[in-house]
Amino acid sequence: MTRLPPRARKALLTLHLVTALGWLGADLVLLTLGVAGLRGADPAAVYPAAALVGTWLFAPLSVAVWLVGVASSLLTPWGLLRYRWVLVKLLLTTVMTGLVLFLLTPKLRLLGELAGAASAHDMVDLVVAPSVSSALLVVATVLSTYKPWGRLRRSGGR
Repeated sequence: MTRLPPRARKALLTLHLVTALGWLGADLVLLTLGVAGLRGADPAAVYPAAALVGTWLFAPLSVAVWLVGVASSLLTPWGLLRYRWVLVKLLLTTVMTGLVLFLLTPKLRLLGELAGAASAHDMVDLVVAPSVSSALLVVATVLSTYKPWGRLRRSGGR
């Protein structure tokens, strides 16, 4: 397996951090918009803004984080299936990206079109989804920092 030299590895890690922080930031913006909607802010402003954030920031950043994370694991000594914490992060990110692309983004677009006609259930969803997502992104960050659980299997290398 090809390994990146240290400088390129640091550049890839930096890209991963920047995209992940962007994803968390977009998540927190969606949460803020969701709370504003529940608290009575103008739905004609809140939900179209949420649709824009979801479509142009949240969804692309989720894909970027997944792609850069996979590239990082394949091109560094951590490996994709070598350590449990990497596998858990991969599973979390894969599930979250799928939910963002196939459930949340279409729902945000619909809410943007409906604006003032959003149901109470839809309004609550715009608070719950980014709350859960933000929590899972923090869990992924903790896994990256502490690297718990050790190796999945014995293999050569690091």
